[in-house]
Amino acid sequence: MSLLSDLISLNLSDTTEKVIAEYIWVGGSGIDMRSKARTLSGPVNDPSKLPKWNYDGSSTGQSPGVDSEVILFPQAAFKDPFRRGKNMLVMCDAYTAAGEPIPTNKRHNAAKIFSYPDVVAEEPWYGIYCCFLVVSNDLLL
Repeated sequence: MSLLSDLISLNLSDTTEKVIAEYIWVGGSGIDMRSKARTLSGPVNDPSKLPKWNYDGSSTGQSPGVDSEVILFPQAAFKDPFRRGKNMLVMCDAYTAAGEPIPTNKRHNAAKIFSYPDVVAEEPWYGIYCCFLVVSNDLLL
């Protein structure tokens, strides 16, 4: 096996209870993703039990240099398909140190809208959409 495949398939869950939580949030452009990893003492199933974390928002264009602390609030957690084991991906919202959502935090307003009683009472419909493009050199139009 190559060194890379050895590292990818490395499973430490038999030797430690610690897990790596990869905190993920929307970056300063509003379309890029940012992340950083944190070691936790053990697995956490409820996102509200995960610790908040911070980063320097001036380096991502999400806050001015004089007041650059941005706080990450965990919203959802999923098994990490890359690190495997009990490691997790943590989807986060970003807020200023004063508790205000930063401009790229679109989920804050969406969560308010989805919590309205009229919206909660709605039953969502889902459909499958499939699109095909057929290309042929012999096709005559």
